[in-house]
Amino acid sequence: MFFRRWMANPLQMGSVVPSSASLCRRVVAQTRRSADEIVVELGAGTGVISCALLAAGMPPERLFVVEIVPSMAAHLRRTLPGVQVIEGDARELGRLLPAAWHGRVGTAICGIPLVLLPTAEQRRFIDAMAAVAPERGFLHYSYCVTSPRPASRHRLVARREAWTALNFPPASVWRYTPA
Repeated sequence: MFFRRWMANPLQMGSVVPSSASLCRRVVAQTRRSADEIVVELGAGTGVISCALLAAGMPPERLFVVEIVPSMAAHLRRTLPGVQVIEGDARELGRLLPAAWHGRVGTAICGIPLVLLPTAEQRRFIDAMAAVAPERGFLHYSYCVTSPRPASRHRLVARREAWTALNFPPASVWRYTPA
């Protein structure tokens, strides 16, 4: 399913294969959430990061995943019982995420290949995450050796939190916080 989606729209998918277990562990290790907060994953794809979060003990009702591709959202609903699967455009996160959770997002995880988008479109995703998780920043995993975001242009501080060669292609986990 993942490869078919990549073939249909390579700019929507950051890789031809899902994230490896090694990358998933690194994303999970960087995810923060207090008991009254949720985690939001944008661009959940086939759900490998979501599954790793659940396996690490995240309560399913505290995980919200956003997926724009209808067939992948349907797959996530079938394979992630109890997880809140939202089918829609992550740039509309402020509208898609129930208002009761705004300001109560511990970590927003972005799996969308923002590096492939023009700066203005990157900004729309960043603004969407900031609307529901003000001043929190977000995690982003990428296959770039250097920061895939022009962080200073977006008034962000970029910090590479983790890297793994055991992913195809090798990947980094970046934390972006407001400057």
